Amino acid sequence: MENLESHFYNWFGVLFFIVLYSIALLFIPFYRKMDKKPAGTYIAFLIAFAIEMHGIPFSMYVISWIVGKNLPEGILWGHTLISEIGFWGMYINIGCAIVAMSLIINGWYNIYKKYWSKESGEGKLVMTGVYRYIRHPQYTGLLLLSFGMIAEWATLPMLILYPVMIGMYWRLAKREEQDMLKEFGDEYSEYMKATKMLIPFVI
Repeated sequence: MENLESHFYNWFGVLFFIVLYSIALLFIPFYRKMDKKPAGTYIAFLIAFAIEMHGIPFSMYVISWIVGKNLPEGILWGHTLISEIGFWGMYINIGCAIVAMSLIINGWYNIYKKYWSKESGEGKLVMTGVYRYIRHPQYTGLLLLSFGMIAEWATLPMLILYPVMIGMYWRLAKREEQDMLKEFGDEYSEYMKATKMLIPFVI
């Protein structure tokens, strides 16, 4: 148990991971006030991840208190399925982070170059880069980034917040698409038919 707890109470580690994963939000545009609510949920998710991984294993204490006994690592706290797959959860998290940041930065780059930088004062529908396959790569990236955190260090608050975050970003994407339909009309309607919302070739 001492080895498992040796990395706790590392508040520098908590701050480091919060700052590191928050960088993704710098590449997410906030057009309206309502856009900030899903981002706030992501921050709450991130804080839960960082604190429970390097600060205090809050979920372990709560669950152990409820069931009356200590739970092995990987049961709603700590490395997910560590006894079955070793540290593959950590490798999955790293892989998800690389893919997620690629999606987020690629999406930001194409939007910045093609939509925000508009000389004529009119927006242009972006269908290049990752937008050839999905319409909301930055939201996909954030959700994938969060999934990777769960794969490495699943805790009760994260498992509760993740479906909430999915629902919030799904609704936000739907509202943004209504705005795009008003702005681009049939052009965006045809684009929707040719692409998926969040996952290429799936949904």
